[in-house]
Amino acid sequence: MPSSTHQPRSPQQAATPTSIPVNRLGLSPQDVATLQQHQQLAHAQQRSPAGSQASSQGRLLLDPGSLQLLSRHFDRIMQAISQRLEQLNRATEIATQSQYDRAGNALQVADAEIARFRAILQQTDDLETELDKIKRIREIVRGFRARVEHMERRLG
Repeated sequence: MPSSTHQPRSPQQAATPTSIPVNRLGLSPQDVATLQQHQQLAHAQQRSPAGSQASSQGRLLLDPGSLQLLSRHFDRIMQAISQRLEQLNRATEIATQSQYDRAGNALQVADAEIARFRAILQQTDDLETELDKIKRIREIVRGFRARVEHMERRLG
């Protein structure tokens, strides 16, 4: 019987994960390194030596089980990143609100100081007005005194 190119797999072959040389993927060296690293991590979390073994041979596992492991691994990473982003967003909101509150408090303090300064200026204006009145009264009193002295000299 002639051998065909589509021979059925033996049970041993079915259990062997399918792998492919990394140079056939068309990925950059950095992407390949990242993919291999994460495949190793995914398999290590499942205590499966297959990912590390394939990586050491310059290959990536492409069987459904390995791809599912890798997919779940990336889902966990994305979830962790999303949670961290949410934490950072909350921290940013808190810091922004804190700055807004401080700015609001600073504005309230500044408004109070401006009001106090205006009250001081008003009191200063009132005192200057009183001082002007006293100067006029003093001039009037000097005038009366001069007249009284003049009359005393005339009578005296």
